[in-house]
Amino acid sequence: MEQRRFGATKRDVPVIGQGTWSIEKGARAKTIAALRRGFDLGATHVDTAEMYGSGAAEQVVAEAIHGRRDEVFLVSKVLPGNASRKGTIAACEQSLARLRTDRLDCYLLHWRGEHPLEDTVAAFEQLKKTGKILSWGVSNFDASDLEDVRKIAGAGQFVCNQVLYHLKQRAIEHAVIPWCEKHGVAVVAYSPLGNGGFPGPRTTGGRVLKDIADRHGATPHQVALRFLARRPTLFAIPKSSNPEHAAENAAAGDLKLSAAEVARIDKAFPRGTRPRDLPTE
Repeated sequence: MEQRRFGATKRDVPVIGQGTWSIEKGARAKTIAALRRGFDLGATHVDTAEMYGSGAAEQVVAEAIHGRRDEVFLVSKVLPGNASRKGTIAACEQSLARLRTDRLDCYLLHWRGEHPLEDTVAAFEQLKKTGKILSWGVSNFDASDLEDVRKIAGAGQFVCNQVLYHLKQRAIEHAVIPWCEKHGVAVVAYSPLGNGGFPGPRTTGGRVLKDIADRHGATPHQVALRFLARRPTLFAIPKSSNPEHAAENAAAGDLKLSAAEVARIDKAFPRGTRPRDLPTE
């Protein structure tokens, strides 16, 4: 599994990780087996949040990482409604308890809310000083929001922006990715295979993916994931509750696409015009 430096951290993180949105809804034993299969194959970046299942997803992750905590780059998120200075610290402590760990490798603000960013940033920095988090970042932030955080925190203080990114939704390519590349911030793609709308083999884009996949002895899903992680700042966190699917996703981390193949995919899935608001679903 290819690894890359994760923003301003000193950690190398796999390009393909594992998401956990709604993962608590699956059969528990199978879901835990899927996460552990991903770990075995190098997909050790696992992302969760207090919002997912009102903490239930974090409890599933706790079982999956039991005995393997040091292998994992563990990320969770605070809800905007909890993101006051005191609320952020309390939310982090609750997440740590559900995850049965003493630290998060990265802690994110799930999206921008009503609490001042200054307060949330101050809480993140306090959590870093006490060792409860090792780094922090944001999620669902457009370029203007990212600039606001940079002005508050300073350069090199926040390490990532987690955003919606899949072949049919490439809005972040207009401003978010360029901003993050300029400032050394990692971009983590959530829902990288879409939400039930992955292009089928009868569509033009689907045929392009299948043709490229066949040339590599891969699957269209793997080709899509590798395309989304094609730039040095990009990472993807597909979700799977099935060990076989987790293995398929992880294998995308070793796939190499040529410039010509990237260009074919780019043409088949045009990014469109920049939307007024950054999409989140």
